[in-house]
Amino acid sequence: MANPEAFQKDIDTLRGAIPELRAVLIGSTEGLPVAHWIAGGADPARVAAMADRISAMAAAAMNLGKRVSESISLGALMEISVTGAEGQIFVYSAGTKGILAVIAPKSGNAGLVHLEARQVAKDVGDLFERRSPAAGATRPETPGN
Repeated sequence: MANPEAFQKDIDTLRGAIPELRAVLIGSTEGLPVAHWIAGGADPARVAAMADRISAMAAAAMNLGKRVSESISLGALMEISVTGAEGQIFVYSAGTKGILAVIAPKSGNAGLVHLEARQVAKDVGDLFERRSPAAGATRPETPGN
């Protein structure tokens, strides 16, 4: 898989563009966290448990959304959003192997989140796709990548 610092750079880019975010998580489609940032994360054990939980639920939501999208002929699932009384979560497909979950406050600007997160999800998907199917080797980068 790509270098963890590359995933963290994408998280930092999103946080810089939208400072009011509550959490940003990159995970696998299997529900495993790859990189994350969670606001107010003073206790590393609590943050890790939250990252595990968010990653698992986001992957499950994407898998269910994929089935719904396919069953009613909407094409490939790109994103899901859930809005609650206290906030919103946006989950984006990041290639065929990854997901990007973004948690915003109730007052968050959904349009801005989509604008910024869609590009980050594409970049994260590209990072996931660099992983070679053979023995977990990473494909060499080509000029311009």
